[in-house]
Amino acid sequence: MKQKPVLEINEKPNLGQWFFLSLQHLFAMFGSTVLAPILIGINPSIALISSGIGTIVFVLITRGKVPSYLGSSFAFIAPMIYAKTNLEPGAAFVGVFITGIIYAVIALIINKVGVKWLFRVLPPIVVGPVIIVIGLSLSSVAVGMAMNGADHKYSSTSITIALITLAITIVTALFTKGFLSVIPILVGIIGGYISSIFFGVVDFTGIAKAHWLAVPDFSVPFVNYTPHVTFQLLIIFVPVAIVTISEHIGHQVVLGSVVNKDLIKDPGLDKSLFGDAVSTMIAGLIGGPTTTTYGENIGVLAITRAYSVYLFIGAAIFAMVFGFIGKISAVISSIPTPVMGGISILLFGIIASSGLRVLVENKTDFSKQRNLIIASVILVLGIGGAAIHIGKTFALEGMALSALIGVVLNLVLPENIGGDRKIEKDQNDNSLAS
Repeated sequence: MKQKPVLEINEKPNLGQWFFLSLQHLFAMFGSTVLAPILIGINPSIALISSGIGTIVFVLITRGKVPSYLGSSFAFIAPMIYAKTNLEPGAAFVGVFITGIIYAVIALIINKVGVKWLFRVLPPIVVGPVIIVIGLSLSSVAVGMAMNGADHKYSSTSITIALITLAITIVTALFTKGFLSVIPILVGIIGGYISSIFFGVVDFTGIAKAHWLAVPDFSVPFVNYTPHVTFQLLIIFVPVAIVTISEHIGHQVVLGSVVNKDLIKDPGLDKSLFGDAVSTMIAGLIGGPTTTTYGENIGVLAITRAYSVYLFIGAAIFAMVFGFIGKISAVISSIPTPVMGGISILLFGIIASSGLRVLVENKTDFSKQRNLIIASVILVLGIGGAAIHIGKTFALEGMALSALIGVVLNLVLPENIGGDRKIEKDQNDNSLAS
């Protein structure tokens, strides 16, 4: 039997509860929300502000029925880095805005025709391997940050700091209870930062010069750059957006089981996905990363049994205030690269492991030739960095290529292909057992 909630979804907390429980949700999402923009190379303060605005918008669109925090999405780190590095200025943020539009279109379709078609296009056998590719395609980035110094060459100091950070994070996640157990990323970053001070690799100059109140350098279309939608940009972001919709569905199912409500029906998947869409579009308009509902905060809900949406509004307000405090932004910017490398080793691995979890929880049968073929093709194309070049300026590669081919294979290959071989194998196994 489920325990009685400390706070119901629409119940107003007292001031003490509101302050401390909101602050806890802020800490739960803080490490991941600021890590993603650091890895991409954008101002983490903007990510805090956009996540705060996006969360409040999400609560309003879902009519206060879905207690969720929307933080930075890790799934789009690789596409944003590619767009920022190889395409025109502002392309990464145009890609973020496009992602929001895709979410909105899918939400509209769900509103009109239901959700069954989406599960047909994106079954676990496609989503699981693509999530694995998302995590492992970033593995070289994490290892490079952990091993290399400022000169981009191997550094024993860097790898030591990274391993200390990783160890602190793992110990916190596995061997602590209560509040600390839900913020292992933040604890790991703090521990790694302190160890970096002893190694003499932290530069405090920026912190000393920073003002307490400061407006971040927002990247606004038609002000800081002229947006252009290109086919290359679409092909980089669209496949990942389709996959992250499955992540959104998964979060709503898990959250519903925690709060004992069917959130897929009320307020409806179309409402929650549209809330995510608007949040992501807002982030793109001010120069932030894509947003997504956060599993970390769902974990906090499960532990505290305080389900009130007012706590998420409070956390969102805290995030926006922190985004305008220059000293906080300077401290975040001073975190040494090896610290983030140590954290990234775990986080990117967890993303990949989440793909395995999708396959396991949905009992995907790999004795079926069809499933084996789809997963194998997705993994090798995605992790191997396969590319199809069209002309001199366009390339369909890596994660985007593997996701697209995975969807096509799933739609084209008959469901019963390889079924006879599975039956034959089962019969042989039974014969041997006899």
